[in-house]
Amino acid sequence: MIFQDVVIQREVAFLTPDRKEKLDLYLPPGRTPGTRSPGIVIIHGGGWTGGSKSAGRELNIGTTLAKAGYVCVSIDYRLDANGRWPTNVWDCKNAVRYLRVNAEKLGIDAAHIGVIGGSAGGHLALMLGVTDGVKELEPPTPYPGVSSRVQAVVDLYGVSDIRSRKQISPDGTPLEKRVPSDAVFGDKPTLSEADRALASPITHLKKGIPPILILHGDRDTTVDIDQSRDLDKRLTELKLEHQLIVVPGAGHTFDLQTWNKKPLAMDLRPIVTGFFDKHLKTK
Repeated sequence: MIFQDVVIQREVAFLTPDRKEKLDLYLPPGRTPGTRSPGIVIIHGGGWTGGSKSAGRELNIGTTLAKAGYVCVSIDYRLDANGRWPTNVWDCKNAVRYLRVNAEKLGIDAAHIGVIGGSAGGHLALMLGVTDGVKELEPPTPYPGVSSRVQAVVDLYGVSDIRSRKQISPDGTPLEKRVPSDAVFGDKPTLSEADRALASPITHLKKGIPPILILHGDRDTTVDIDQSRDLDKRLTELKLEHQLIVVPGAGHTFDLQTWNKKPLAMDLRPIVTGFFDKHLKTK
């Protein structure tokens, strides 16, 4: 399939043979043979229970980044209530490992791989960025021993702290009442505060994590903007490289150009591609 001069290969297997989840591969137009391009994993949203790798936002992101010279994979991951956690994180990490294992075939610079995700996908993108080497969150198969470390993270309005998501007023103002985001765990029979901490990116921040770009609309009534503000505050305290951009007038689920079928107040394409260019493209 060709879309806006970008070649898209659908339904590519990247997990064990028994798994139904696949990925869509986006290849940059006009590459010369032997070219090595940075890779990017795209993670869809849907409250950890739904969504698709082929949705409009993911198509917008995939084509934008492929046209900017990146080999992208937009992935599906486990949504089933039974066994959802931590397989959802494992699946995302296995997408990074897939790119590294197939770097020569796909023409990928295996040393420069990024991740971008929206909503639940933003949470999972953050988890990829900050949990490298956390034993419980490293997938046992099908690529044992292959690194799932990424070199840059873009988080679109994701949950950074499973423990403290706030209820929101209709105008997007976070309220004081807090509710945990336990949907990430599926039907896990018992949950402890340690479980919720393990699933919260904000608890894993430390020196050595990759640069993070955070994008959040100030009219978001699904994920409170304090999730991003608190993450920004903690990253600043730790003096870790990052940037928070608040998108005026935007609610939840925006892509890089539009929200609710209307143009955003700012075009995010040059911001996101510029961030990835800075951190993933060798000089």
